[in-house]
Amino acid sequence: MIHIYKTDNKILRILDQYEEGAWLQLTNPSLEESQQVADQFNIDILDLRTALDDEESSRVSIEDGYTLILVDIPSREIRNERDVYTTIPLGVLLTENAIITVCAEENAVLNHFTQHMLKDFSTKKKMRFLYQILYRCCMYYQSYLRIIDHKRTEIEENINRDTEDSDLIDLHELESTLVYFATSLRKNGVVLNRLTRYEKIKQYPEDKELLEDVIVENTQAIEMTQIYRDIISGTKELLSTVINNRLNNVMKYLASITIVMAIPTIISGLYGMNVSSKGMPLSGSVYGFGIICLLTLMVCIVTIFILRKKNML
Repeated sequence: MIHIYKTDNKILRILDQYEEGAWLQLTNPSLEESQQVADQFNIDILDLRTALDDEESSRVSIEDGYTLILVDIPSREIRNERDVYTTIPLGVLLTENAIITVCAEENAVLNHFTQHMLKDFSTKKKMRFLYQILYRCCMYYQSYLRIIDHKRTEIEENINRDTEDSDLIDLHELESTLVYFATSLRKNGVVLNRLTRYEKIKQYPEDKELLEDVIVENTQAIEMTQIYRDIISGTKELLSTVINNRLNNVMKYLASITIVMAIPTIISGLYGMNVSSKGMPLSGSVYGFGIICLLTLMVCIVTIFILRKKNML
């Protein structure tokens, strides 16, 4: 899918045909659409479609007539029946007269511009627009990181209540997301450092200041990711310890119940042996059965008292 946008007097317009200074947004383009754009702007189709490969690494590639900037942006996905986050590649190609973005799916970063949530940008100022995209990318990273930490806090608050295996799975998914974020943010940092030395296209002082802001926000996102990873690791250990401790308490309780129930079983087993009753205590008494039951009950009560005193019940 191809959408063409252009700003005039800070107003974003949707175009039917390409005009100089326009922004071409390619979302999961077909091979025919990719070939059409590649021929129109004299771009290698492999570079144009490189962002469609999830395994592509962030980088800056300077070619004849255009420059490819590939970064990872945060995105939502369903994993193990849970709404989680991951990262996907976003390709930005800078040509002499246009800026082209390529992504495998719609994403919040570019929607921030197409849905008129940011009005102070121009498709004609390619480098500034690129830095604004990267800045918005860092903002979404930080926003999703705060949501992840909020989910972790909710799980931690439920530890004193009902804790299930699903909580461990949820923490694992959060930790996996942070691994993706940490890897992508580090690679994006390399790209940003490369852009500080990028002088193929003229950059204004405002552009360089914006790039410095992007680097600061990306660094902050990296630090947040590391902190939240450490916290989640501690929460996982705490949750595992709590679950194991509760299991131990249950086993201890069941063992105590088994001890108490074994007392009448042993006594009744002894009196139930197939031997002469003459040698059995109280066998000749009319109240023998009741006395034995009473003594058994008393022994059980004493046993329960001892077990409770030792915190076994």
